[in-house]
Amino acid sequence: MTERPSLGVGLMSGTSLDGMDAALVRFHGPTHAELISFATRPYSDSERAAIRSAFDGGSARAFAALHVQLADWACDAVQLALDQAPALAPELAFIAFHGQTIWHEPPLVTWQLGEPALLAERFGVRVVSNFRARDVAAGGQGAPLVPVADVLLFGAPDAPRVLLNLGGMANLTYVERRAQERGAFAFDTGPGVAIIDAVARLVRPDLPFDRDGRLASQGKPDERVLAELLTDPFFALSPPKSTGRERFGDGYAKALHARVLGADGVATAVELTARVVGRALASWVPSAPEVVVSGGGVHHPGLMAALARELGAGDRPRQVRRFDDLFFPGDAKEAVAFALLGYLTLHGQPGNLVNATGAAGPRVLGTVAPA
Repeated sequence: MTERPSLGVGLMSGTSLDGMDAALVRFHGPTHAELISFATRPYSDSERAAIRSAFDGGSARAFAALHVQLADWACDAVQLALDQAPALAPELAFIAFHGQTIWHEPPLVTWQLGEPALLAERFGVRVVSNFRARDVAAGGQGAPLVPVADVLLFGAPDAPRVLLNLGGMANLTYVERRAQERGAFAFDTGPGVAIIDAVARLVRPDLPFDRDGRLASQGKPDERVLAELLTDPFFALSPPKSTGRERFGDGYAKALHARVLGADGVATAVELTARVVGRALASWVPSAPEVVVSGGGVHHPGLMAALARELGAGDRPRQVRRFDDLFFPGDAKEAVAFALLGYLTLHGQPGNLVNATGAAGPRVLGTVAPA
C-alpha cells in the first residue's frame, strides 16, 4: 500500500441519532491518521423523528425521501468540516459515508440509507459507502467495523487494551498490540445510551436525552427488574455478535418505562448498560489493564461512574480511561474510523476484522461512487 498522504472525510450517523458527524483526516499510511477538523451537523427534532419513524416501518416514498435527505445532511456535515480548514479543500480525495442504519439483522440483511451519488456530485470526489453489506454476504455480522481502526490506530504499543464505544449500542475491541491483528477481536455488548436516552424522553418529553445524567442521578435502579433484563438471551451469546435498535430500541425502552416509572427507570437503564459491559468483559475478554472509553456515553456522569465501579471490582480490576485523554476528542472517533475504512477500500485492502464480525475471511468493503 502506498504511504503517500491522502486527505479524506469520514461520516458517521449512529444509533444515538445526535446528528451527522464529519471528520477531515489526513492519512500517512493505514497506521497514522491525523485529525484535521471535526464537525457535527445536529439533527432537528423533526429530522430525528423521521429517522425513528423509519425504524418502525413506512411507505416506499418515505424511505426514498429519507435516503436523499440523509445525503443532504451528510453534505452539510462535510462542508462544516471543510470550512474549518478551507485551504485544504482542494486536496480532498475521498469521502467515506456510512449512512444511517435502518435495519440490522445478520446474517439476513443490514440496511443503511443515504445516497452517495449526491456527495460525489457535490464535492467531485470518490465516495465509499455501503460498508457492511459485503461482510454480511460473507457470512459475517457486518458489525462492528470500528475494530479495524482500534487495531491499526488506537491499540497500546506495549500492552493489551480494550477500546469501549458507548454509542446508542455499546461495543468493545480487545487489542493485544497496536497494528497487530493477531489476537484482536470485538463484539457488541448490547445497549449503550439508546435505552437510557429513550427512557429519559418518556419521563421528560421536553428532553432529547438524559443531559449530564441529571435524571438518572435522581433515581435508583430497580434491582428486581434489572435482574430480569439481564437474562436477555443476547447477553449470553458468545461473540462474534452484533445488535441494534431493532432489538434494543424504543419498544424495549417503553417496556422498561412501563415497569419502572420516572427517574428510577433511567437509573435502571444506566445500570443495565454498565453491568452488561462488565459481564461481557468478565466472560469473554482476557485480562487487560485498561479500558479506553469513547462515544456519547462518556458525557453521562452516572454511566461513567457505574462503569468505573463495575470494572474496578473483583479480582481483575481495570482502569477506566477516556479516549480524549489519550488521542483526540472521542466524539470524532467513529467518523475517523470510517475515514480509515474508506481509505482501505480505495487501496484494495480489507476493512473487516474476521474475529469481530465472523465473516468467512477478510473482505474489501463498500461500493465506490466515482468522482
